[in-house]
Amino acid sequence: MTSDASLLVDVQDALEQGSSSENFPSSKQLSQWAERAHQRAVLDDPAAAKKVSEVTLRLVSEPEMVELNEGFRGKTGSTNVLSFPVDDEFDFVTQDGPSLLGDIVICHPVIVREAVEQHKTIFNHYAHMVTHGVLHLHGYDHLDDESADEMEALEASILSDAGIENPYN
Repeated sequence: MTSDASLLVDVQDALEQGSSSENFPSSKQLSQWAERAHQRAVLDDPAAAKKVSEVTLRLVSEPEMVELNEGFRGKTGSTNVLSFPVDDEFDFVTQDGPSLLGDIVICHPVIVREAVEQHKTIFNHYAHMVTHGVLHLHGYDHLDDESADEMEALEASILSDAGIENPYN
């Protein structure tokens, strides 16, 4: 079950040259994961289901992620993914253009490290983090047990549809 919504994904590779490996997902694959999550997130929103939306997906090194995590969240060190939704207070929709959802920043070295630690493939962990980031842009969160359960169940369902096992098992 999908909507008519489409998602334009601008993938930015800000990694140091040579840090990507053959196990690194392509821009096309990253975009497909983002599109799948977006499609599911807008199913219950008729207005959003008819819009074209846009998101930037930036792949970064640890120093950049540390700076973002400390600067925007006040948390020390790096993290795997950060989402920056467009503030609803501003109207970033043009008559003929897409609606801007926001930015997702993914830290490649953290993804690789976590995938090894959690006995997952890099691709599956990337799929999870892209899905997680897109859902945050749509207002999903995990600040309490109830919202975390809802978000995790939706992530698991989206990933299952892509043939990826539940990342929370």
